[in-house]
Amino acid sequence: MPKQIFSTEEFKKLLEKATECRIVRKEDKVKLKLRTPKMIYVLVTSKKESDALLKHVKVEIKEIE
Repeated sequence: MPKQIFSTEEFKKLLEKATECRIVRKEDKVKLKLRTPKMIYVLVTSKKESDALLKHVKVEIKEIE
């Protein structure tokens, strides 16, 4: 079961453990899903915030429609 996180700082910390990042774009929100060896973490943000966060991502990025 995925765990939702609400802080961008926590998202940045989890990036160190992540193996991939999946992006789901909806009308006005973006879901960023981080896959770690034990868990999937989900952060729901706006389009502007997601663009800023994706600059820090160094793992494989998958776009999901």
